[in-house]
Amino acid sequence: MAKMYAALLFLSLMIAVDLHASQSTITEAEGSACMGDDKSRKQTEQAALADAKKKAVEYTATYIKGETQVKNFALEKDLLAAYANAEVRIIEELSKEWYKDPAAGDCFRCRIKAEVTPDRAAMEKMAAQSPAVADDPAAPLSVRVWTDKKEYKQGEKIKIYIRGNKPFHARVLYQDAAGELVQLLPNPHRAENYFNGGTVYEIPAGGDRFDLEVSPPFGEEDIIVYGSTAPLGDIDVQTRGGVYGVKMQMQDMEIRTRGVKITEKTGGRETAASEFAENRLSVKTGK
Repeated sequence: MAKMYAALLFLSLMIAVDLHASQSTITEAEGSACMGDDKSRKQTEQAALADAKKKAVEYTATYIKGETQVKNFALEKDLLAAYANAEVRIIEELSKEWYKDPAAGDCFRCRIKAEVTPDRAAMEKMAAQSPAVADDPAAPLSVRVWTDKKEYKQGEKIKIYIRGNKPFHARVLYQDAAGELVQLLPNPHRAENYFNGGTVYEIPAGGDRFDLEVSPPFGEEDIIVYGSTAPLGDIDVQTRGGVYGVKMQMQDMEIRTRGVKITEKTGGRETAASEFAENRLSVKTGK
């Protein structure tokens, strides 16, 4: 477990492998269905939810096509194909209600906030074939994370770097081998959480009041970075020296982080979407 001090944070870290990197889009969608003569109330609710998920995927595909301007036609085609086979995760049920339709009778509608994740295998294949697309500001949001060395020994200090292909909001966390979470950025002395695209940011930096110094116990731990083109959802934290301790379980924290503050498009009624990226690094320490 990391040892915390008022001005220093000693973390047991050794960067090694990019464990998990994913891109997705978070949006809102409404679905509806009517009972008719062949559905129960439960089946109607399920049909409305399926309709909302379908519309979330359709809207996301439209958003990606309109907002991303990848110049390579083949890449654009592959990107849209990946989103056409997307998975949908419900982040929050925003509203649901039964209502009477003059023609169809009893009907149900629901509105959801959903995370639409493109086909992972297709995205990985596209990244392998065209590595430069990850740095293209015309592509969907991608946030990279790395460290200054591959291996660290006790007493060495670690530097973490993050870089996005376009402007983004970010949250950077560290999870030790015991599962304890701390938020490195933003922190009590560095409220910065919005970053320019194409710029490398260092953690810790001049405004921080902690260092990342390798100390026992040694083991495998994670650096986790969440990025979004919209402000991230708030999580429960408490000041712990130069960082924040996270007062939530990992699963709850992930859901709350994805509760991005979606706004409507200027001059239009359609709900906008937010590009979302998650990246993790597996870390270890040794003597």
